[in-house]
Amino acid sequence: MNYWQPEFELMRRPELEELQRKRLKSVVEKVYQNVPFYHNKMKEMGIAPQDIQSLKDLSRLPTTKKVNLRENYPFGLFAVPRDEVVRVHASSGTTGKPTVVGYTRNDIESWSDIMARDFVMVGVTKGDIFQNAVNYGFFTGGLGVHYGIERMGAMAVPSGVGNTERQLEIMQDFGVTVLHCTPSYALYLAETAKARGVVDNLKLRIGCFGAEPWSDEARKDLEEALHIKAYDSYGLSEMCGPGVAFECQEQNGLHIWEDSFLIEILDKEDNPCAPGEPGELVITSLSKEAMPLLRYRTGDVTYVLEDDCSCGRTSRKLHRFLGRADDMLIVRGINVFPSQIEDVLMSMPEIGDYFQVVVDRKTHGLDELTIQVEMKDEAFTGELQDLSRMQRKVEEKLKSVLNVRSKIDLVEKGTIPRTAGKSRKIVDRRDVYAKDERAKAKS
Repeated sequence: MNYWQPEFELMRRPELEELQRKRLKSVVEKVYQNVPFYHNKMKEMGIAPQDIQSLKDLSRLPTTKKVNLRENYPFGLFAVPRDEVVRVHASSGTTGKPTVVGYTRNDIESWSDIMARDFVMVGVTKGDIFQNAVNYGFFTGGLGVHYGIERMGAMAVPSGVGNTERQLEIMQDFGVTVLHCTPSYALYLAETAKARGVVDNLKLRIGCFGAEPWSDEARKDLEEALHIKAYDSYGLSEMCGPGVAFECQEQNGLHIWEDSFLIEILDKEDNPCAPGEPGELVITSLSKEAMPLLRYRTGDVTYVLEDDCSCGRTSRKLHRFLGRADDMLIVRGINVFPSQIEDVLMSMPEIGDYFQVVVDRKTHGLDELTIQVEMKDEAFTGELQDLSRMQRKVEEKLKSVLNVRSKIDLVEKGTIPRTAGKSRKIVDRRDVYAKDERAKAKS
């Protein structure tokens, strides 16, 4: 078993919690003194840094939300002078101002080591050729993964996004053995490689996938299609970027690096969830210099796995992410996650790898759930009765899992748009309905 930083990866629980306690105290003092947002919040709550003496005091601190980053755009949450910040990353800003995150030189070094831990953990070695097929630039997945590859000594191939034919050509010509991209793009690469008849020319053995939820069935499809072991990863730019948590070779939960990230799982009332109960992941930075965040509401839904891991690492594991709290659909009073739908669809051999959920509100103001589903080529018989039978089969299976009725729209392979980034799995049209109803009321 290989480790990159065994002093942290194998640290005994009492030592780890003492390290967390010391780092938490230091972070609280730092943001109180240097970040007006936290200084004012803590004063309003009647809290001073000296009040935080143990890990149990974490719940007394204010939470941080993405809107707070936008309100302090661009550099208002920096905890160090601007001349100590050597790099910034930012979100796309599609829903408003982008969220900007800063890094000191030490932050970049620490992030590189965390990524190196992840890659060594899944079996990447210095002899590997590692293709990084994600966007470089403001997106943290490009440079974050790139620095980790170089830190642990593998050969980095910065292929970026798009041009699928060229990506496959690079894989063949360079003898690429490890791939990093979004799972939806990996499925498209696999689909294209199969169609071109080049799968047997590939030397891939490891796939690292993240940035969007994906199911165990999607993992199985990728492993079979590309002849790899596929690993889930988790990250968010507000903490550093990719690498915050990663699967080990057991492929049973993601180790979160607790020497750097202090976690809570909270319900909608901000109460701690019971063991095994899904809730929102809330993270406090413990080692970030430029922009440490207190109790950051990630919006991602998961729960902690309590069992020890046979890989020997002592950091706790998170269950594979169920989706985002804000992606969770409430349809006729029932909570529905896209990952639940994906699990059902991918378990059916006739169904392809792509689907899209459309939520609308039409008949008598009731929610309607329509799921566009691509079928595999071999599943099309040309007989309407076969399609009708398949449609009923999928609808009944989803109803038994979701407890809400959905309409299945079977479509040909290639109908749903492909993307080199995150796939758009949800289209919620209920806001359009609400606007129409308000307009009618005014008229």
